[in-house]
Amino acid sequence: MTSPAPPGPPRPTSRDVARAAGVSQATVSLVLGEKWRGRVSESTAGRVRDAARGLGYRPNLAARNLRLGRTRTALLVVPALTNEFFARVYTGAAAVAAEHGFGVVLYPSPDGTGPARDPFASARAALDGVIASSMAADALDALHGADVPLVMLDSDPSAPGPAARVNLDIADGMRQVARHLLALGHRRFLHLASAVDTWTFACRAEALREELRRTPGTEVRTVASALDVRAGRDAAEHALGLPGPRPTAIVCDDDILAAGACKAARRFGLRVPDEVSVTGFDDLALATAVEPELTTVRLPAVQVGERGMAALLAVLDGRAAEPGSLPVRLVVRGSTAPVPGGAGV
Repeated sequence: MTSPAPPGPPRPTSRDVARAAGVSQATVSLVLGEKWRGRVSESTAGRVRDAARGLGYRPNLAARNLRLGRTRTALLVVPALTNEFFARVYTGAAAVAAEHGFGVVLYPSPDGTGPARDPFASARAALDGVIASSMAADALDALHGADVPLVMLDSDPSAPGPAARVNLDIADGMRQVARHLLALGHRRFLHLASAVDTWTFACRAEALREELRRTPGTEVRTVASALDVRAGRDAAEHALGLPGPRPTAIVCDDDILAAGACKAARRFGLRVPDEVSVTGFDDLALATAVEPELTTVRLPAVQVGERGMAALLAVLDGRAAEPGSLPVRLVVRGSTAPVPGGAGV
């Protein structure tokens, strides 16, 4: 018969942290509960955090949540995790949440095109807030009347409703694409647009049209497609087969559609980029998996998730969320080249 293991050292308490930092327990509670701004100095807050870290102190979240009436849980609503962009958004949101003792419950669409009915029916009372992509807007109808703050990602800044927004500079991304192709001499464009009716895609279309209008002699034809490689291929094939001069550049609303456009070009015997240039948007892993690799717009998806969770924490704390849109960047690779001789203006 073995002897019971000796008890481990006692778990450090907030009193131990207060003693180590030379502050009161109330100050420890303010700092570790992220309520210290304006009430405790930066140096004192840092001293408390250092003491807690040095002692290995972990707050009793269950007791604190009971006092606060919070579960410290956020719901992240996205169209589908089959889209790599939203998987990265979740990674960023979950990392910031973990730093603040929060959990993130993910609600992706079951079919990848739109959310299931009312994800909030059984969870309203267990949520402190919601972070949602504008591409999952249908799910948010169920949120109306629910008393939880909402942070919207990549959504119309003029629309009312959310407590905070986190946007990418989507319009600037599409302007960068247009300027790159115009500088290469392209004047005939095909815009392979997403058929999803949401602000982010409308913004891309408007920015592309506006930028092309600045250069005389340009023309653009737009065809819509579901966000699927096969659908993109079919839509691009249809457009390439229409009468009249073919476009020399295909501008796609995302990398998935761009992969479809490259397939369509090959079916027509067109070489990318020698006879037609193709651009994407997002900079997914797919962008470097296809050949030639895609010229595309890199979106900082992890940072979107981080900023979204930080915005929700700010709202819950009665603070203003960080303003401004996140910058995006054109990444030039092998799918774009100067316009073929004689095919431009």
